[in-house]
Amino acid sequence: MTPDVVLPPSGPAPAAPVPPAGDPWKQRGRLALVIGNVLLAIGGVGLIVYLGIRADSAQAIALGIGLGLLPLPLVGLFYWWIDRYDPEPRRYVVSAFLWGAVGAVGIALIFNDLLADTFDLTDSATATFVAPFVEETGKGLFLLATFLRARRVLGGLLDGLFYAGVVGLGFAFVENVLYYSVSYLGGPELGVSGAQGATATFAIRGLVSPFAHPLFTSALGLALGFAVLTRSWWARVPIVILGWAGSMLMHGLWNGSISYVGPLGFILFYLALMLVFAGFLVLAVMLRQRESVVLRRSLSYLAQRGWIDPTELPWLTWFGYRSQARRHARDNGGPEAVRALRRYQRLTTDLAFSHDAVMLRRPLHRGVEHTLAVRAEMDELRPRLVLPPPLTPLPRPPLPPVHPAYVAPGVPSGPWS
Repeated sequence: MTPDVVLPPSGPAPAAPVPPAGDPWKQRGRLALVIGNVLLAIGGVGLIVYLGIRADSAQAIALGIGLGLLPLPLVGLFYWWIDRYDPEPRRYVVSAFLWGAVGAVGIALIFNDLLADTFDLTDSATATFVAPFVEETGKGLFLLATFLRARRVLGGLLDGLFYAGVVGLGFAFVENVLYYSVSYLGGPELGVSGAQGATATFAIRGLVSPFAHPLFTSALGLALGFAVLTRSWWARVPIVILGWAGSMLMHGLWNGSISYVGPLGFILFYLALMLVFAGFLVLAVMLRQRESVVLRRSLSYLAQRGWIDPTELPWLTWFGYRSQARRHARDNGGPEAVRALRRYQRLTTDLAFSHDAVMLRRPLHRGVEHTLAVRAEMDELRPRLVLPPPLTPLPRPPLPPVHPAYVAPGVPSGPWS
């Protein structure tokens, strides 16, 4: 008998499976970060208790906390919105807020008084020349540590704006609690006290200038985001110093306009600051729109390369369809299917941005290895996906064309490209 002959399958041979790859971006110290968050949270409770004892009025602190919480949803919603395309790790977002609320405030409470007593400064001089240096340095320590420790978390200009805003938001919350409490207790220099005094202070700090501290720190955040995209260490140092100086300058001019110039000067500087804020807002919107284009462009290219199924694109690129896909997974596969799809969507977003950075030769340490690791994890998750039926035709305009640099001579090529 002749042995059976195994004929080769008809059609093109299937692509070789991607070997499992360890993600070089996974860092040690996650437990330490969680423990640090818990300690900061405990420190925050202790700080509130300390402020209550210092004010000798639980009612003043309770009112201060209530008023301090009011602007948080509005300001926080803005930073959530700019972070939607490439969400930052929650542990870092929590750390940023807690550091601003506890770490930076603690540094300010200690060193503002220490330097004022050492140099015998007036309250106006302290607010104008000491507080901007101490407070912007305290807030900036988190941004600098994130840049040095987890530069892939702080990956560009929009990330710098985001983390600066979250740190500033935490700082402003606790500082406002202190100001509202002091206004409630009153004093000879305030003229009013009780709920009327706290409400007047809230009108200035909570309604007129809720973005002040996030805006001051945004100069340093932008500088660090730009430094991430710069290859030369020698260029990064002056960029960061200039950003830090910009944060202190805006902060100092703001405090100085209140302390020295008077109401008219404060109004004029407030209007100028609003122009700066408008510029930062426009920049944030433009950067967010760019992320939308990068996501769709990169995923369309990866679909052409066979990394993902083209029919998956709507469920991965547009927020409305992403939510619809998760509802379908919940209704047809249960909680496990939802978790798998949510994880797959996050991995796809990560893959798109890291692949785009590698293809355009942006500074990205071990970007190729990370891209391969994300792809391998996606391949493991794909059999567990419960996706809706394909959309035909797509109800949106066609995806943007592939960036010319993707196929230009000299761009890295191979199985990962």
